[in-house]
Amino acid sequence: MNELLRRAISESGRTAHQLALACGVEDRTVDRWLYEGRVPRPRTRVTVAEVLGVEEHVLWPAAARAVVKTGADREVVAVYPYRSVCPSSVWRSLITDAREQLTFAGYTNYFLWLDHPNLATALRKKARAGATVRFLLGDPDSEVTRRREAVEATALTVSTRIRITLEHLARLGGTERVEARFSDAESHVSLSVFRFDDQMLVTPHLARLVGHDSPMLHLRRLQDDGMFDRFASHADELWREGRPVDPPAEGAASLP
Repeated sequence: MNELLRRAISESGRTAHQLALACGVEDRTVDRWLYEGRVPRPRTRVTVAEVLGVEEHVLWPAAARAVVKTGADREVVAVYPYRSVCPSSVWRSLITDAREQLTFAGYTNYFLWLDHPNLATALRKKARAGATVRFLLGDPDSEVTRRREAVEATALTVSTRIRITLEHLARLGGTERVEARFSDAESHVSLSVFRFDDQMLVTPHLARLVGHDSPMLHLRRLQDDGMFDRFASHADELWREGRPVDPPAEGAASLP
């Protein structure tokens, strides 16, 4: 018997028959909930809880736990086996909704300009509205970059992809609150972090795979020292240890 449901029916002053009428189900359906351990559909569970004046999780705690995450993974919104299968609408929504901080800590950030043609315009508007926009890049001339190029062995090299991003950033020259830094850390090339206020996309780079072939996590901050905070601390440390991007050569647009 579902003793929790039986007690709630009794304390409400109703009978099982009256509960069935109020919920629009047959008497035998309520009997199954009581005596056979059957669990109603989500919408019906809500109705039963409202009729009896109790919380749904009190009547069917196991069903509630299955829907609402309570463990260490509750900050995980979605998991994608490949970064490339994450809908562009997710990126667009995160960029659009961010109000305070947008951090792009991919090693090259090259794909952003391909997938979002109006990114520079959107970021300029964000910065002018008061948001901080940060780009953390690998140094195209560093030893870390050279080693990564040897690992990937692709025609479009890591250093080339970084320089393409630098060209796009140069067009944002003169925009306050847009900053760019180089990072030479090995830990940067193996993990990309993209933060949008209290939401984040994280890509751990697997072996020889480039970013779009590596998995990605979508996180939302819900607690102190959770998954979100751990990755945010990683990106913040790389930023603190980074160095400002050198100004472009004379005659080129100035970098932020």
